[in-house]
Amino acid sequence: MKIEFIKCHGSGNDFILIDEITNNYTFSEEERKDLSVLLCNREYGVGSDGILFVMKSSTEEAEARMRMFNSDGTEAEMCGNGLRCVARHVIEQAGKQRVNIETEKAALAVEQVEEIYTGIETFSVAIEPVSFEVESLPMNFKKSEALDEIIPELSNTLSFTALSVPNPHIVTLVDEVDQDLLKEVGEKANKLPAVFPRGVNVSFVQILEKNKIFVQTYERGVGLTNACGTAMSASTLVSTILGPNDIEVPIVVINKGGLVNCVVEKADRRYTIQLRGNATNVYTASIDVDLNANSWKWINSTVHQNEIDVYESLKDYAASQV
Repeated sequence: MKIEFIKCHGSGNDFILIDEITNNYTFSEEERKDLSVLLCNREYGVGSDGILFVMKSSTEEAEARMRMFNSDGTEAEMCGNGLRCVARHVIEQAGKQRVNIETEKAALAVEQVEEIYTGIETFSVAIEPVSFEVESLPMNFKKSEALDEIIPELSNTLSFTALSVPNPHIVTLVDEVDQDLLKEVGEKANKLPAVFPRGVNVSFVQILEKNKIFVQTYERGVGLTNACGTAMSASTLVSTILGPNDIEVPIVVINKGGLVNCVVEKADRRYTIQLRGNATNVYTASIDVDLNANSWKWINSTVHQNEIDVYESLKDYAASQV
């Protein structure tokens, strides 16, 4: 079958975006899983952290629905960086500045906002619902919440805060991010079904200065990643509760793939987070896929070099801030 897609990224967290609405695709659930495993493979496939499927919404509240499948074929409850890429696509298709996108847990408002860096078209997405109840992850723990707590099965030295946004995260504040240790802890956490029955995203957060942090994440179903939008959002929230950062103001979040801004908001004892950043289109392409043979081949592609170059400038700037 012929498939058209956009290769895109949010903060270096890269995706294959497939518009099922415009192209009138009707994939089965098994085909979505198989496409993700085949095409996301970085050695034999196109290579990406996941596939974003843009579908018709099941509700009148939203212009489209987003589903994101990880490179291992599992489906994520939410993907903040991916949502920005879908936001851009749907906003451009609809000719609007603000739309609603249906996700697993809620229809979320997304809009184009002021640039976070010169030349970078910037999109803001709402990250919600937020919960600190361990059962929302789910996580088996001795208390109903885990706020800056030792998880004995995971580490005797690192303390974590657990929250769902709505996918599951545990976050720890560190003096310096040790990537090897993060990988070790992330792999271990995702081999503890007695504690994390559905796995968990693990983030190390370094406070660079007031309202500026560095975040790196071991992403469930992916591994170490350049950036994870919901992880950066969760990490920002934890940095306001346990660290020096403020709510209601943009917090600069540096990552391996660049930077975003996050704004933590609180009303009626409920937190929400605005995630603001790029949605860069790297190239558009057509491929021929044979799932029965587990194979694919290129038909054509068009590279968006200007977008690549502008984002590289932002990435260099972000690296200079750490």
